[in-house]
Amino acid sequence: MYPAAFEYRRGPDGDWVWHDCGTSLERLAELTGTSEQPAARAGEHWPEGTEWPDGDRLFRISRFTRRQAVLDSSWGDVWTVMRTLAKRHGSDNVRLVVWFDN
Repeated sequence: MYPAAFEYRRGPDGDWVWHDCGTSLERLAELTGTSEQPAARAGEHWPEGTEWPDGDRLFRISRFTRRQAVLDSSWGDVWTVMRTLAKRHGSDNVRLVVWFDN
């Protein structure tokens, strides 16, 4: 998976906190001086770690973590089953294979 342009916002402690991905393409296009098409595929055009500060926001090229791509709120039961199987059979003996058809 290519890296993508993530939007970060300042947290209560002043650190940048991940907010979303791909929701402010018009603004990212303005910041990068491109159209929305390259902005939508920013990870293919700029190296990972490239940043564009924008007031209280920051756009950064990075990769999805598992927690960003697969939310615990949607997959929590799957992770619970995986942990249970790993305890019973050993973590080296448990695999999850998923197919998304969309």
